Formats: sequence, structure tokens, C-alpha cells
Amino acid sequence: MTLTGVDYFSSLGYQPAIAALAAGLLSPLATIVLVLLTVFGALPVYRRVARESFKGEGSIAMLERLLPWWGGKLFVLVLLGFAATDFMITITLSAADAAAHAIQNPLVPSWLHGTQIPVTLVLVGLLAIVFLRGFREAINIAVVLVVVYLALNAIVVAVSLAHVAGNAVVITDWWAALTAQHGNIFVMVGISLIVFPKLALGLSGFETGVAVMPLVKGDAGDTAQKPLGRIRGTRKLLTAAAVIMSAFLITSSFTTTLLIPQKEFQPGGQANGRALAFLAHEYLGPVFGTAYDVSTICILWFAGASAMAGLLNLVPRFLPRYGMAPQWAAAVRPLVLVFTAIAVIVTLVFQANVDAQGGAYATGVLVLITSASVAVFLSALHKKQRAAAIGFAVVSAVFAYTTVVNVIERPDGVRIAGLFILGILVVSIVSRVQRSFQLRAISVTLDAAALDFVTEDAEDTGAVRVVANEPDDGSQDEYRIKVAEERRDSGIPQRSAVIFLEVHPADSSDFEEDLVVEGVVRYGYRVLRVTSGNVPNTIAAILLEIRDATGVVPDIYFEWTEGSPISNMFRYLVTGGGEVAPVTREVLRRAEPDPHRRPDVHVS
Repeated sequence: MTLTGVDYFSSLGYQPAIAALAAGLLSPLATIVLVLLTVFGALPVYRRVARESFKGEGSIAMLERLLPWWGGKLFVLVLLGFAATDFMITITLSAADAAAHAIQNPLVPSWLHGTQIPVTLVLVGLLAIVFLRGFREAINIAVVLVVVYLALNAIVVAVSLAHVAGNAVVITDWWAALTAQHGNIFVMVGISLIVFPKLALGLSGFETGVAVMPLVKGDAGDTAQKPLGRIRGTRKLLTAAAVIMSAFLITSSFTTTLLIPQKEFQPGGQANGRALAFLAHEYLGPVFGTAYDVSTICILWFAGASAMAGLLNLVPRFLPRYGMAPQWAAAVRPLVLVFTAIAVIVTLVFQANVDAQGGAYATGVLVLITSASVAVFLSALHKKQRAAAIGFAVVSAVFAYTTVVNVIERPDGVRIAGLFILGILVVSIVSRVQRSFQLRAISVTLDAAALDFVTEDAEDTGAVRVVANEPDDGSQDEYRIKVAEERRDSGIPQRSAVIFLEVHPADSSDFEEDLVVEGVVRYGYRVLRVTSGNVPNTIAAILLEIRDATGVVPDIYFEWTEGSPISNMFRYLVTGGGEVAPVTREVLRRAEPDPHRRPDVHVS
């Protein structure tokens, strides 16, 4: 929970100030709306995500399964753009707020005042150095940081509540000012609903909560397919984090609104981006206030570390296996340099301003939660759970409305996400084209019958001749005519044995696959069958596996594909078919540089 909390709970460093700046005197009521949506919206959504995506891949993996083929892949790429926005702005916003806490501490020398951007860049740079040296997420560090931070926040909130209780006039003054501004309670609630999207930062952390599932200890009886103990533990984790954060959000919003003048929340004010720190210095003195600032700086910096770890975990998990990332994307250090450069650019663009980055952060958070809501809705619909589907449809609609309003009012988030999405799509398309001639099989398994077929030919004749056959009606004539044509046109000896190889179509958007080759006998003809979305690459991988299994270099026989070579190449990139023979030859050429060990391709 604390590993999740370094991101989730650290938002207390800036959330009350941002809420007060966005909602003014309505901040406590708007925060209650936020808490209600957290407890009755986001929490049920992610409790279900934990049940259905228990390998730590989160809601994005659910959508990947529920939306197959290219549409699903492109949707995932778009979500990765928003996830990158969420994590990247977590790094820059947290560093900026940490810098604000450091610079505005009264014990800090005056020459550091006005150095918000340099201090922020230094913190981002230190984060990069840690990861370049090899960062290992330490749960013990997270436990210490979160426990100390929450304890200090509890003290600040308790003392602030005591001041409110001892000076009840601040409540009546606040309520009088509020009613003078907005009239009756119904108007207040309506306005709170309208301004709620600006407070969405307080929803961060749920996606991280399901990402840490592999670290949750399960029951002794847990299996890989049914880790019931791990699921139960994660759901407790999510519930505990949501309840703790909800309590802090309401009490901190209430006390900061009542005890801090509204002008101090404005840019340049002493409470801007650091409302609770303001109260800590105001009511508990500079020593405690400095201790609070140090703990805030530490947890905000570690929140950036958590976000960087999330990026380093997310990109290699999806993009390379889509064939949509260059080879170096699996390496940590190059990715750290790329993400750090982006963080520097974002910091400079936003001038290390916490308030200015709030919209972008909220956009990333809201899109991820909305996508998770849609994922659980589709899952409930697929499983015909009518009541759950209706409930999640309502939650999805609320989060979708919140996201749209946030994007309209603060478009910076979607602009940044758009740049990330554009970058991901461009790199993905270029990388997929460049990697199109790679062997894509993670593994190739010949079942007992298939292994018998190729071993028998290798031992009896010293040759393995494979005829590529595009599955048609599966009749006896199909095989009889095919083998007759290949013997006539390709010069296969009449008495030599041949084996048919058929690739049955699957999702062509999948780049990497585990291939299982099944041997069957059809009308007296031996057939190797495999299911794959990429025909030439699959054939090449199987031929190399036959060579390795038998010690004999096989021959493969094709017919020329009809149609334009250009259109066939496009078909290959999109559907995995197209110009099969020459592409198979090119895949083999790149995979096996030795011509004597390379399977021969014959085309007639």
C-alpha cells in the first residue's frame, strides 16, 4: 500500500492548494464530491480490475484482451500516450512541488528564492542519476516515507482542527461568505459538481495499485490462473488506500479553506502548492514545519521515482511485443535518458509551475480511470452480468464527462498526451516496418505427430520437402491437385515424400507468438498445421525448427501470389499475408546468414 502511496498520498502536498485555487470557498464541498466518486466509482472499478487483471498489467491489458486485432492495439497505444502523460507529469509536477516546499521554507537562504526552475531540474536530474546507476524499488523506503509523511500530516490536520474548534467563528464566517457567493445548498452542490474535474488529482494512484499486484502475498493454495489470496489482498490494499486518502482529503480541504486566506492560494502566495505546509509552519513552528517540508520533499521525489519505474515497466511490457518499439526499448538506461529529456522539456515549458501542470496531470489520471471503467463495463457486458454492467456504465459516463470537461477547460493535458501519442504511433509504425522481417516466434513446438513426420523423412531420404498450402475447402482434391502441380512445376521427384504446411489465420496485429505445430493426416496426406497471424515469419520459424530438430536443411515450395507486389507488401504489413514466398526467403536470409544452413525456398 505504501509503494502505491508514494504516488497517491504524496498528492496531499499540492491537492488542498489546487482544490482551494480551483473551487475557492467551495473546496470542502467539491472535495466531498471527489471522495464520493472515489469510494463509489473508482474503487469498485479497480477492485474488479484486480480480479480480472491479476498479473500487474492493469486495465490496459484488460482492454487489450477485450478489443482484439488492430483496433485494440491502436487503442492501447493511445492509452499508453495518456499513461505516459500521467507518469511524466507525476515526475515533473512532484519535482516542482518539492522545489516549492524547499524554496519557500523560512530557513532557506534568500538567494535560493526565485530558483524554482533550476531546483526542479536538479531534482529531475538526481532522479535520472539514481535510475542510471540501477534503481531498485525498495518497499522499506516507501514504508518509512509514507508512514512518516502521513503521521506528520495527521498532526497538522489534528492541530488545525483544534484551532477551528477553538475558534468556531471561522466556520460561521466561511459559511456566511459561501452563502453570499452561491446562495442555497443546491446551487453549491451543482457548482461543486461542475468544478469537480479540477480536483481530479486526488484520484491518482489506483492504476499503480493494481500494478503492484505481483508483490502482494497470496494464499498457499493460489494458482497462476486463480490467485484468490493475491486478489483479496490487493482489493484490501485499494480499499485501505482509498479510505485513508479520503479522510485526509476532506479534513485537509476543510482546514486549509477555513484557516488560510484565499489570497495565499494564488500564484505567488505562501500557500500556493503547499497549503498543509503553510499550516505546519503557522501553527507548529519552523522546526516542525521544516521537518514537514523535508518529509514532503522526500515523498514527492520518491513519487517521481515510482512514476519513472512505472514508465520503465509499461513501455517494455507492451510496445516490443507489438513489434512497435526499437530493440533498445527493452534496455533501462536509454529509456531513462529519453524520459529525463522529456521531463526537462515539460518542466521548462510549464516553468516548473505546479498549478499549470495540474490540468495535464488530471487529464492523464482521468483518461486511465475512464478506460478502466470502460474495461470493467465491457467485461461485465461480455459475461452477461446485467446489474454490474449498468453500474459500471454509469461510472464510465461520469468519468467520461469529467474527462471531457477537464480537457475543454484545461487542454494542456490532451496536448501533451497528443504529443506522446503521436510520438508513440510514429515510432511504433517505423519500428514495426523495420522489424517486419524478424523471426517473431517466441517458441516453436512440434507435437509428437509433427515431429514424427519430419524425422521420418529426414532419416529415410535425407531430405524434408515441405509444400506451403493456403487452406481452402480442405477437400481431398485440394491436396491432390496441389501436390501434382508442385511436382510438375517445381521438379519434386514423383516418389519423394512431401509434407504440407498450413498456416491458419489469427490476429495479425500480434507480433510475437508461441507457435504450436500440429501434425495431422488428411486423406493420406501428411499436414503440419499452425495458427498464426503472420504467415511468412511463421513458415520461416517452423523451417528453422525442423532443421534444428532433424539436422536436415528442409526445402519449402510455394506458388507465386497473384496481384501487385506493392499491394501484397501492404497486405503483409497489415494482415500478415500478401507476398508470402519472397518475404519468407528474406526472413530466412536475415535469420540465418550461412546459405548452407538456410532452408531453400522454391517458387513456381
